[in-house]
Amino acid sequence: QVQLVESGGGLVQPGGSLRLSCAASGILFSSAFMAWYRQAPGHRREFVAGVDPGGSGTYADSVKGRFTLSRDDAKNTVSLEMISLQPEDTGVYYCKARGVPTTLPEIGFGDYWGQGTQVTVSS
Repeated sequence: QVQLVESGGGLVQPGGSLRLSCAASGILFSSAFMAWYRQAPGHRREFVAGVDPGGSGTYADSVKGRFTLSRDDAKNTVSLEMISLQPEDTGVYYCKARGVPTTLPEIGFGDYWGQGTQVTVSS
């Protein structure tokens, strides 16, 4: 089945940086749209950044210029580099894939989520 495993979360001071990674398996990665979402306590899950199969990225206005999303199709991973982190960046960060599962390609594109990784920005 499709699995997305996030890593790299943690506690960081305001102004600090973190790098999140998402390792995907069971999906045709090179044709998958990959994205990161986050959810703060008491808030809805929101889009942070996404990258299409061609490598073009899109970002939420709140993170433009501070976050950079990249993909490595050889390793089936995406990475989110985050700098100048602020307390409002705190939340659980989820990796999302929209792609075709390798074991059931006939079902076509579907949405898959990881379990999330906690990012806390606090002094």
